[in-house]
Amino acid sequence: MPRTLHVTRPNAQFQQWEALLRNRTKRLRAGELVVQGVRPITLALEHGWRVRAVLYDDERPLSRWAEDLLERARGLRVAMAPDLLHQLSDKDEDVPELIAVVAMPEDDLARIPVGPSFLGAVFDRPTQPGNVGTMVRSLDAFGGSGLVVTGHGADPYDPKAVRASTGSLFAVPVVRAPSHREVLAWVTRLRAGGHPITVVGTDEHGTATIDDVDLTGPTLLVIGNETAGLSSGWRDACDVMARIPIGGAASSLNAASAATVTLYEATRQRSRTSTTTP
Repeated sequence: MPRTLHVTRPNAQFQQWEALLRNRTKRLRAGELVVQGVRPITLALEHGWRVRAVLYDDERPLSRWAEDLLERARGLRVAMAPDLLHQLSDKDEDVPELIAVVAMPEDDLARIPVGPSFLGAVFDRPTQPGNVGTMVRSLDAFGGSGLVVTGHGADPYDPKAVRASTGSLFAVPVVRAPSHREVLAWVTRLRAGGHPITVVGTDEHGTATIDDVDLTGPTLLVIGNETAGLSSGWRDACDVMARIPIGGAASSLNAASAATVTLYEATRQRSRTSTTTP
């Protein structure tokens, strides 16, 4: 039986959990993040993420879902005063029934499964954590294999990214890489192992429209920084640069929106191919 800790005032342990919400360096050093909401916590548990602590309201009866999660999750149980639990919440009004603290997985590209239907994405130097979470959500929706975040950019474990992913962060592998070099070395190894991956960059000045690019084979999509676009290293590395035709007064699409359109196009092409193959 996991031991239960009672927290009624903001002690050192509480302050450490609070720091996970606001301080990227402390998240990285601790190797853990705070997870809120029924769906995200459930998905984290279902996909094998290590739960280090479960924090719950010490002054109200728990739902069947919360009771079941406490039984299934390993790690410290923390019965917390409701005002403290509210401080750890991203909700303005309601005190959450339960919050989980989970361990971050290793940043290992081998976590991303690669096969004949591989459809991965790279987000190069993102500035907005919400865009990272939205991209993960789109990958999950369209059967993507995983996301690589390259360069110094927004943290995929930032609370805004976790919230925007609506739990998909725990279902789709997300790996951080220092630069394009590590990812390209991984692609080279995969190609040598028999996976003919095509690296497709997206840019408003791309030489081909996205629907003219063959996305039916193993594909790695590369989305650039929201303001500056792709780095020169990624531009040189892409096999093809594709653009999404747009109209109206908009000069370009939001990075996460561009990723969603491109992922949908890949799924559309693959679905059409599967229905016409005898």
